[in-house]
Amino acid sequence: MQELEKLLQIMADLRNPDGGCPWDIKQSFKSVAAYTVEEAYEVADAIERGDMDDLKSELGDLLFQVVFHAQMASEKNQFDFSDVVQEINDKMVRRHPHVFAGDGASDEDQLNRDWEQHKKKERTLKNQIDENQSVSYLDGIVSTMPALRWSEKLQKRASHHGFDWDDIQSVFDKVNEEIGELKAEIDIENNHERIVDEMGDILFASVNLARHVGVNPEQALRDSNRKFISRFEIVEQLLRDDEKLMEGCSVDVLLEYWQKAKQLIHRRDAEARRKV
Repeated sequence: MQELEKLLQIMADLRNPDGGCPWDIKQSFKSVAAYTVEEAYEVADAIERGDMDDLKSELGDLLFQVVFHAQMASEKNQFDFSDVVQEINDKMVRRHPHVFAGDGASDEDQLNRDWEQHKKKERTLKNQIDENQSVSYLDGIVSTMPALRWSEKLQKRASHHGFDWDDIQSVFDKVNEEIGELKAEIDIENNHERIVDEMGDILFASVNLARHVGVNPEQALRDSNRKFISRFEIVEQLLRDDEKLMEGCSVDVLLEYWQKAKQLIHRRDAEARRKV
């Protein structure tokens, strides 16, 4: 706790109009928000790379962002860092009665249903809406999060309230239906707006499929991105070994190199598993 108090004081000194840092002093919630998001992504990147030293550093950077926002709010007499901590403490205790209030939970599905009920009550109180007035089940889902994550949370929330397919085949049928609709729109000239709309529907349906098979779509796509980078870099190396330029190769030739890269990675991974 002593180090935390030191961090809070450092932030106060940086924001002090009398002798503080000019850059920190001129910042606002809006200007700092982008850095906060960036630091959260850097935390996720360190986790994906399994770099614990980097993770420790990035978590510190993210904590600094929380302290930064709290300091700016404190200067406006809105709230301070202690209020932030109290808010999350109260929220976690309130949302976990099976841990802190002795309320038993039969299984994970029951926990999820109870969690959604607690959140809905909180949204109702937050908006100060009369109990007889309707509140959307989708209220409170932040639209500024990454689109895949936003889509997943919307679908999960709807599913908790019974709005969902009963079987996986229906989900596959929906994906195929959306693909067919996109193909039909592509055949129409000067139809970009509808193509964008149908492409979005395919992505939304794909997120739904991922949810039904228990896959985090955001993480799955990040893993695929990293897999693409790994294979592409091997293709580049193979081309250099053969003294070829990528731009001078046909698609068929590049696909051959791509398959070679996949085989090399497969052998490397198989060898690594044997050593474990």
